[in-house]
Amino acid sequence: MEKSERTRVWLGVAGLVINENGEWLVVMKRYGGLDGAWSLPAGFVQPGETVDQACLRELEEETNVKPSLQGFLGFRTGVIKYDISDNLAVFLLTANSQEQQIIPQLDELYEACWISPKLLRHDKRTSLMILEMLDLDLTVKPARLEELDSNNVFGYTEYKLFF
Repeated sequence: MEKSERTRVWLGVAGLVINENGEWLVVMKRYGGLDGAWSLPAGFVQPGETVDQACLRELEEETNVKPSLQGFLGFRTGVIKYDISDNLAVFLLTANSQEQQIIPQLDELYEACWISPKLLRHDKRTSLMILEMLDLDLTVKPARLEELDSNNVFGYTEYKLFF
């Protein structure tokens, strides 16, 4: 694959944060295909980040929430207009405090809030991915092997496995 083709391979992250009341942290985007829909806080992985680090950063940037990562939940992949490979790693997280103030990133979002799964199921604005997730057993894969020893032949500065 040529370097110019790599710009058509996207890697994003999303975080499902659940608070002690069982409510989900959702956002309403101001742009793109999810404009006006409830979706999970999400964004792209930046150079020098692992996917879980990107997820935590995006959650804090979009909502001001600093949750605890529980593990890898799943992966969404698709191809846009026969050309762009669009990939999203989804993580499960728990809120550390219900009192932590949600502050939506208003240049990207209309709103960010806690909503119960029951209300999300009946809201016409709920995204397809959230609707699909409502029926899942939310079992996660925690990070394993979070550092390498002398067998680091590729020079990794960060390394994690989610199996």
